[in-house]
Parts: sequence; structure tokens; C-alpha cells
Amino acid sequence: MSSYFTEENSAQAVNARMTDQADPRVKQVMACLVKHLHAFAKEIDLTQQEWEVAIDFLTRTGQISSGERQEFILLSDVLGFSMLVDAINNRRPGGATENTVFGPFHVDGAPEREMGDNISLDGKGESCLFQGRVLDLNGDPVAGARIDVWSDNADGYYDVQQPDLQPKWNNRGIFVTG
Repeated sequence: MSSYFTEENSAQAVNARMTDQADPRVKQVMACLVKHLHAFAKEIDLTQQEWEVAIDFLTRTGQISSGERQEFILLSDVLGFSMLVDAINNRRPGGATENTVFGPFHVDGAPEREMGDNISLDGKGESCLFQGRVLDLNGDPVAGARIDVWSDNADGYYDVQQPDLQPKWNNRGIFVTG
């Protein structure tokens, strides 16, 4: 096959030039990404104007991202891609609850709390009681299961969005089943 770039062999031509990648898995992932991106553009007959709109969208997404605000992960969530990757990497047997992603406002290290504790440290907003059971595939209770809970405040903000207004760990806690 010719290494010249044509519409017909576009993905192959690009992938043929990816020779300096030391990690075989990275090379495999990138080659597959190129193949599917090129197939997508061909399938919808992507116009130059449409591509420029997409590039502008991605550029603006990157420009508003920062260490505290990761817009690309939000985009991944909106597109369902985060859930798909999580489902692939956390396959469950039939009858088990499907896994889900934490979302953008999960924070590791929340304090462990006693069952029935109120996680609203500032006491604002209406109380909400969460009840549930953690069962194994046979329907038996699971002792020691860690339930990670977090919620926004009465104004719709998480503690990490308002560190100067909300107490640390407001509306967060880890509950352990008995």
C-alpha cells in the first residue's frame, strides 16, 4: 500500500507514520482512534466548516479548563464515554447493580460517619433521608460495605465549589453497613 495520503487510505497512511511509539498499547489505542475518527468523518461526509466548528468547540473547552475545572471530563460524561469506559473496566455479573462514575464533584477522603448522621454541616436547606440496602447476588446483606455519599447545598453548590462559604466536607460522608 502506498504511504501517500488519500481519502481512501487516510487512516492507514497516518497509522503507518506512527513508528516511534515505544508502548505497544498506546500505539494500538492511537491507531484505533485514528481509524474510527477517519471512518466517522467519511461516514457523515464532514465539511470543512463543520470541522472548524468542532475544532473551535474543543479549543474553547480546553481554554476554560484548569487545575480545578476539568471541562474535558465533563464532556466525556455528557457524551456517555466516561460511563462506557467504567462499564468496560468494571463488568458485573448478571443481577448486580451496574457501576457508575463518581462525577465531577466527588472528593476522596470524606470522613466516615455513623448511620443516621446528618451530613449537612452548616444546617442549611431541607433535610433528606436516604435509605437503602446493600445486598449480594443471593440477596443477603453485605456487612462492611462503604457507601460514599455527597450532595450539593441548598443553593446547588458543592463544598469544593465554595470553599470560602461552606465547611470542608459539607454534605459528604462515608457510611459503613453493619
